[in-house]
Amino acid sequence: MSLENMLGSWTGRVDELAAEFSSAQPFPLVVLDGFVTDDVAEGLLAEFPPIDDMARSNDYMFADKRVSETLASNGPMSRRFHDLMLSDAFADILSRLAGRPLFVDPSFHGGGFHQGGDGSYLDTHVDFNIHPHHEDWRRVLNVLLYLNQDWDPGFGGSLLVRRDPAHEPRSVPPLYNRGVVMLTGDDTYHGYRRMTLPPGVTRKSVAAYAYELVPTGSLRARTTSWAPEDAGILKRTLARNWTSLAATRDRVLRRG
Repeated sequence: MSLENMLGSWTGRVDELAAEFSSAQPFPLVVLDGFVTDDVAEGLLAEFPPIDDMARSNDYMFADKRVSETLASNGPMSRRFHDLMLSDAFADILSRLAGRPLFVDPSFHGGGFHQGGDGSYLDTHVDFNIHPHHEDWRRVLNVLLYLNQDWDPGFGGSLLVRRDPAHEPRSVPPLYNRGVVMLTGDDTYHGYRRMTLPPGVTRKSVAAYAYELVPTGSLRARTTSWAPEDAGILKRTLARNWTSLAATRDRVLRRG
């Protein structure tokens, strides 16, 4: 199945969208309704793993969601979508949007299927900047596809984006077949607040991350940095010190 048969009509106006991306507020991003064709969205939703079969994310107290990086092994449509994300043609689209050469991480580290049930949340944060297994890969874009049919605004779960944790966020509801391509950097804060969902309803998305090559050691590696809303003193203290705590943890693990 070709790129033209899998992605929506937005691929015919990438240069226009690149201008929209670069001028977006609060930071570069673009929201793409009809991100994939109807049959692709339906196929991915049909192959979406049950929430109980997915592992809890390793975001500790800062998130409650499930993740499965095995996008390629959940069925034929998931495999086609996996291959599409890793294609040269899709890399070219992302590169044109961002204005620099990019490629999608083939391991989908931290990406793949994401799902949250009742009470799920993802605290406000900025993502790690250097791939944990490639010292010359700088993370540049998050590519998100939401697969939530008949999403009720009362459920919550909107993607909240802002330049500063103290600012009022822009809200992007996670509507069915809506894609978001967003810059990730030192001040691209995002997350979603704790949801209230009825039985049988979950927040579903598929995530891929695009990188650029940089000289090894040219950028100081930083882990995910958290800025939770309405947190207690312990959680706020841990969030403020998380980068240094994570660096210490990683040094100890390497020595071990």
